[in-house]
Amino acid sequence: MPVDSDRNPDGPDERENTAATTPDAAPGSAADRGRPTGRQRLVAGLWPPRITRAQLTVALLLFVLGLGLAIQVRSTSDNSALRGARQEDLVRILDELDSRTERLEDEKRRLEQQRTELETSSDQAEEARRQTRQKEQQLGILAGTVAAQGPGITLTVDDRSGTVEPDMLLDAVQELRAAGAEAIQVNGHRVVADTYFTGSGGNVEVDGEKIDAPYRFEVIGKPQDLEPALNIPGGIVRTLEKEQATATVARSEKIVVDALRPEKQPDYARSSAR
Repeated sequence: MPVDSDRNPDGPDERENTAATTPDAAPGSAADRGRPTGRQRLVAGLWPPRITRAQLTVALLLFVLGLGLAIQVRSTSDNSALRGARQEDLVRILDELDSRTERLEDEKRRLEQQRTELETSSDQAEEARRQTRQKEQQLGILAGTVAAQGPGITLTVDDRSGTVEPDMLLDAVQELRAAGAEAIQVNGHRVVADTYFTGSGGNVEVDGEKIDAPYRFEVIGKPQDLEPALNIPGGIVRTLEKEQATATVARSEKIVVDALRPEKQPDYARSSAR
């Protein structure tokens, strides 16, 4: 039989072997260069970013919230009276807080003692009358109808430029009361619960009556509590100094508060005790 000259009698066709051993495409070939790499596909997937409307809304809300919190924190830090205070000033403030706590504890013990005396006294009626008279004296001092004396301080405010406003003097009264002042008078006027300050700088009135500078506060209370309360950072002494006024605090073992207020009977309020 004639042999086909195109076939190899010893084995497979050389062209088939060549095709089997030749790779599809060598690295860096034209076909590989036309195909995007993994890095290129990653970049194409991330950029440009695809932002939906919901994502944009959430981002805007978070920005507004963060801006509001930053403004609030900064405002609180700037307005804090203790910002930048010295260590001794902070210690003084803590001492004042401790003193207030101690006064409240003393008042609690005093009331408990009165209750015990009433419960154990052999003559409870006489003990009740004694405590009533004592309470009457205390209320008379608070109401300004009874003169008082005791340790305390004198606060003198020299306002030569006429810049001290009535509300600054009222702030001084409030700070003194918070520090434990039991009786106060200013320029011969008794300061009680319904005392008011009106007018303007250089023309201050107390309960409708004009008083002139220097303003002299005579205060009965514990000097160790009253003086630091006026000198704390942001306190009344610092405030008055900013207004070009001079505030001087002096301790004394005996302060006399003898300005009296007339007794007033309430028009509508009546005791509910039976």
